[in-house]
Amino acid sequence: MSLDALIVFLKRPRTGEVKTRLVPALGEVAAAALYRVLAEEEIRRTAPSAGEYRRLFFFAPEEAGADMRAWFPGETWMPQRGADLGARMAAAFDQAFALGVRRAAIIGSDVPWVSRELVACALQSLDEVDLVLGPARDGGYYLLAVSEPRPQLFQGIAWSTPSVLAHTVEKASALGLSVRLLDTLSDIDTVEDVRREWARLRPLVAGDASLIRVLEPLVAP
Repeated sequence: MSLDALIVFLKRPRTGEVKTRLVPALGEVAAAALYRVLAEEEIRRTAPSAGEYRRLFFFAPEEAGADMRAWFPGETWMPQRGADLGARMAAAFDQAFALGVRRAAIIGSDVPWVSRELVACALQSLDEVDLVLGPARDGGYYLLAVSEPRPQLFQGIAWSTPSVLAHTVEKASALGLSVRLLDTLSDIDTVEDVRREWARLRPLVAGDASLIRVLEPLVAP
């Protein structure tokens, strides 16, 4: 078993449950279809080479296990548990390290530009620093990597706000942790994100004609 792990947080791609900030512009069906495309591309790009790291998939909601295993069969699945995002991430790291891994990183499922090489770089960086963060353009982060559980990093954070990354770095500094920042990437949460990343996003959705019909008018000049 690899000594490194990539924790992947996924939501059930059910209509009305995902990409809710895009629903007013796209509608529930198209928003769910877009989420599925983003997640599937990120899962494809982060598939590890043999022995590089193992992936642990944590899903929500808790009753969605059968749906998630059917979506990505053959993976290691566990339910997300915790009162908020921070508690769920802290619990996921606890579970990963309890399996005996040496280093672990966590990602969400709406940044399709995250790659296997980027994950490997983050994990390897933990030989030199205590914490690795992948800044997201909206002020959050798309990746966090540590070599031991650090529950304090997830406490008292105003999630889904532009201050998430800055507050996490502040917490790391207060804890005396050294930090390395990766390249900044865009997640896809708003119409503005879709417009900004359309050149890279369009090839990913090209196979879904109905989704293209919804998105193209939004990005037209």
